[in-house]
Amino acid sequence: APPNYFRAQRVEIAAAYSGFKLTKAKYEPGKTDSTLVKKGFPAGCLPAFESGKEQLFEANAIAQFVANEQLRGGSGNSANVAQFANWSDATFVPPMTAWVLPCLGVTRPDAGQIEAAKAQVAAGLKFLDSYLATRTYLVGERITLADVAVACDLLPLFQHAMGPEQRRPYANVSRWFNTLVNQPEFKRILGEVKLADKAGEFSQARYDQLRQQSGGKKDDKKQAKKEEPKKKEAAPKKEEPKKEATATAADESEKKKEDKDPFAKLPVGTFNMDEFKRVYSNQDIKTVAIPYFWQNFDPEHYSLWYCEYLYPEDLRLLFMSSNLIGGMFQRLERMHKHAFGSMVVFGENNKSTISGLWFWRGQGLAFELSEDLQVDYESYSWRKLDPKSDEAKKLVEAYFLHDEGDFGDKKFARGKIFK
Repeated sequence: APPNYFRAQRVEIAAAYSGFKLTKAKYEPGKTDSTLVKKGFPAGCLPAFESGKEQLFEANAIAQFVANEQLRGGSGNSANVAQFANWSDATFVPPMTAWVLPCLGVTRPDAGQIEAAKAQVAAGLKFLDSYLATRTYLVGERITLADVAVACDLLPLFQHAMGPEQRRPYANVSRWFNTLVNQPEFKRILGEVKLADKAGEFSQARYDQLRQQSGGKKDDKKQAKKEEPKKKEAAPKKEEPKKEATATAADESEKKKEDKDPFAKLPVGTFNMDEFKRVYSNQDIKTVAIPYFWQNFDPEHYSLWYCEYLYPEDLRLLFMSSNLIGGMFQRLERMHKHAFGSMVVFGENNKSTISGLWFWRGQGLAFELSEDLQVDYESYSWRKLDPKSDEAKKLVEAYFLHDEGDFGDKKFARGKIFK
C-alpha cells in the first residue's frame, strides 16, 4: 500500500493487536500497480496482501485475516463487526474525499461537493453519537475491528477538515475516538494523533506546491477558480391576476410522486432496466449482456452519453480519483432505477483521467431533472451518442467490459459500475 494510506492503517493496527508479523513491501507508483495486476489482483485495489498462497485485497478482508478472535468479534458478533466496517466505508469515505482533499491542497474545492459531503458526514456522526451514548465500544465490551475500521475512516476528517466547533456536537464520538487512538496498539501505528485546531481550508500555495512537485504548472491566477457553466436566467414572470388555490388531492399526490422520483414525468418506454442489470451482473458480459442491451435498447425513450472529467490536472493518486467516482455515485442514488453507468480511471498516479459511458431514461441530461442530482455533473463534459454509430458500439463494448475492455492507448487503472 502507499505510505500512510488510511485504508491500510486498520490492517496494521489489527496486526499490532494480534501479533501477526506483517511485512510492508515498498510501494512504487505505477510499477507496483502493474505488478499486482500481473499477480492476479484486481486493478487498483489497495491495500493488497499475500501470505503463502493466500491473496487478499480490500482493507477489511485483510484486517480480518491478520486479526485475532477478539478483534473479529467471536462467533456471536462477527456479523455486527462486519456491519460497522462496511457501513463506515460507505458513509464516511466518499464524502471524506470531497472534503479533506481540498484541505490538503490536493484538489481545488468544489463548493457543492463539499456541502454535500458535510451533510453526509454529519448524518453519519449523528447516528454514531446516539449509538455510543450508552456504549464504550461499537460491538461488545472490548475493542473490535468495528472500532478500528470506523476510527481509521474518521481520522482524516478529524485531523484535516473538522475543527473543534464541528466536532463538539458529537461528544460521545469524540470520547470513543480519543479512547481508541490513545491505545498502545493504535499509537504504535498512528503515533500521537493531533486533531485539527480549526476547520480545514483550501491553500492555493499548498496546491501550487503539490502541482509543481508532480510536474504540473503553477496556477497563473492568485486564486484559481473553475469556470462554472453559466446557468440560464429564468425569464421574468408576467404578472397575472391572482387566482384562488385549486390544487386537488390528485395534484398533491402527483407532486409528491415527482419529488420522490425525478423521472416520473418521462415516458416509460420498453427497455427493462432491472432485467438488463440482472443479466449484466449474472451472465457473461461480452456474449450475453452486450447483445441483450442492443437487442432491447429503446432509443426513443432512452439515451446514451459519454463523459470526461474536466479537470484532470487536479487528479493525484489513483485511489483518490476512484473515491471521486464513488462519491458521485452515492449522490446519484435516486437515478438507480433509471440509469446505468461505467466510469473508468485511466493512467497512473499524478497522471490520470476519468471518463465514462452512461445510458438512462429520457433524451436530455438526467441530472437536470432534480437539483440534488447536480452536485457533480458540471465537473464533466457530456456528449450524447448516436446509438446507431460505430463509435457508440465500440464505447458500449469497452465500458461495459470494464477492465477487460479495449480502450486503445488508454491504460485502465480502476473503475466503478453504477447499477
